[in-house]
Amino acid sequence: MPGDWAPGGAIRVSVVIPAFNEQGNIGRLIEETYATVPDSVLGEVIVVDDASDDGTAAEVKALVPHHGTLRYLRHGRRAGQSASLRTAILASRFPVIATMDGDGQNDPADIAPLFEKLGAPGSEPALVGGVRAARKDTGSKRFASRFANWLRDRVLNDGCPDTGCGIKVYQRDAFLALPFFTSMHRYLPAFFQTYGHQVSFAPVNDRPRLAGQSKYTNLGRALIGIHDLVGVSWLRKRTDLPPLAEQVQGDAAKSGERRIRLVRQRG
Repeated sequence: MPGDWAPGGAIRVSVVIPAFNEQGNIGRLIEETYATVPDSVLGEVIVVDDASDDGTAAEVKALVPHHGTLRYLRHGRRAGQSASLRTAILASRFPVIATMDGDGQNDPADIAPLFEKLGAPGSEPALVGGVRAARKDTGSKRFASRFANWLRDRVLNDGCPDTGCGIKVYQRDAFLALPFFTSMHRYLPAFFQTYGHQVSFAPVNDRPRLAGQSKYTNLGRALIGIHDLVGVSWLRKRTDLPPLAEQVQGDAAKSGERRIRLVRQRG
């Protein structure tokens, strides 16, 4: 069971960073995260290396001795960004997740303001997503992103203005209750809503990539996006979550619930 609480009962955050061939970016991002996110908020940083074949692993592991809450996980084969997020979230120890892309374009300074807008576990909103106020990508990428957001919103009607923004803060348990599939990270606001949660959005900083290159082309994104959009729309329409109208249980079950609450409080 995750150690939900920091000393004193404050909720803290597991920062999750998926990375594939991000040598030159990932180390700088980790150091910046520890320097920028307040200790009262930051519980741990988990980097999931999706079977990189550059210096990503060495760059992260060199920092582990310097940061007691830094954790490095590596996939045995490439599995994609959604799988990397799930690997890290399953391993996380805190009830709130903050995600950033490993290329350094997301600003760790935005984590604390997004976290302040998030509802406590069990309350809403369960997800707060970043909206890039001043994109630093090329004009073609910005156009492709605007078109993708428009098309997705027409089909899913999720009200998300920037689904491609990697920096998000959300409740761990709410995420783990969602169905898992490749590319699900692009549709988290829609699925949080499908599962009865409220979502919110806030402007965040966007920065240029300083090293390496993007792992996606505009055409590749478009082809994957259209395929996924059909599947997501199908799945949402067939999701039925009836509200619980009544619950009756014996004393043993009630005692078990009390023990679970005590464990969570003690962390």
